[in-house]
Amino acid sequence: KKSFSSGLTAMEKKLAEYKCNTNEAIQLKLVRFPEDLEDDNTTFNPEYSHQVFGDDEVAFGYKGLKILLYYIAGNLSTLFRIEYTSKVNEKFDCVEADDVESKIREIIPPGFCTNTDDFVSMLEKEVNFKPFGMLLHTYSVHNEEAGEDITYQIYKADMTCPGFREYHERLQTFLMWFIETASFIDVDDERWNYFLVFEKYNKDGATLFATVGYMTVYNYYVYPDKTRPRVSQMLILPPFQGEGHGAQLLETVHRYYMSSPTVLDITAEDPSENYVKLRDFVLVKLCQDLLCFSPGKLMQGFSQEMVMEAQQKLKINKQHTRRVYEILRLRATDMGDAEQSRSYRLDVKRRLIGPYKKKQRELAKMRRCLRPEELTNQLNQIDLNMQHEQLEESFQQLVSDYRRVLERLAQA
Repeated sequence: KKSFSSGLTAMEKKLAEYKCNTNEAIQLKLVRFPEDLEDDNTTFNPEYSHQVFGDDEVAFGYKGLKILLYYIAGNLSTLFRIEYTSKVNEKFDCVEADDVESKIREIIPPGFCTNTDDFVSMLEKEVNFKPFGMLLHTYSVHNEEAGEDITYQIYKADMTCPGFREYHERLQTFLMWFIETASFIDVDDERWNYFLVFEKYNKDGATLFATVGYMTVYNYYVYPDKTRPRVSQMLILPPFQGEGHGAQLLETVHRYYMSSPTVLDITAEDPSENYVKLRDFVLVKLCQDLLCFSPGKLMQGFSQEMVMEAQQKLKINKQHTRRVYEILRLRATDMGDAEQSRSYRLDVKRRLIGPYKKKQRELAKMRRCLRPEELTNQLNQIDLNMQHEQLEESFQQLVSDYRRVLERLAQA
């Protein structure tokens, strides 16, 4: 019996060596020049691969597994290859390796190439690639490394643009690796708008375009004749993150909808923490010069005038306007002054306690249905103390988030 169990562990040990973390195994590249293929500095890895490889983010059956997904920087033509140093064998090891290839094929569209030579010859045609749709905004960012200003452009596209449907299929595969709950959208629904960011770069004296990121927005219909655009997905590709492109994109999208009389306001679907921080910055930047947000008015509290003006002029909804008000009021408040800071704290906490109060009312309703002796007064007391602590914690967290927004604004 003993020898059997130790035999098992040896086998287990051996098989454990054939497990690979898929976030490390998947190697992504955006290729501009043939030499990028050999340059490790141009490689980046997914943040997530659970949607493709399960919650453990593991592929079994390979040693030294590399899943290469290389994209041509502009039109995203794809090279897909799998490399490994060894693989388990059903005959000898009595286990089967995961079918990594078919898992990847499920999310990347057909038409990719599998060898480097084909990929390099596709790279030569990249000079013909031009952005899709209508140019909305051009901006430049100073690049320390290159020692020059780099130009970026934002376009609005739709499925009627020739070649865009196929391009979008390649582009959306990145969502799986960088958005935790990503899903592909129904592109046949005409109410989707697509906003794309490109970088202009030079190659052998020609101007080429590289994909930087994008946003999808769904136009919800609001009776009788309005729409309410909802931001669905937004991704700035990792090599470009932290350079301010997200803010440029979101502001451009807001400005695009601001000019439309049929748009009520803009919302977002299930926003991430990072997206909320980005939106706070962009909306505060847009709102800070509105008359309704002058310091005097901020000190009088949140008003219907703010809601109206932000919605009509900037297409910002009530909930987001309230956050903008709190951030701008923080800027106008001397937190060292006991009276001012107390007034600010109460104002924000009054909003934060709303959901608690609703919960209290629901509990009270439940309590009417239960026998009084089942519920002691203690319950309420514990509840209140916890509330105060949680409330204070939420408040402190908000203020530190708000301060970051204001710091970024001061540098903008």
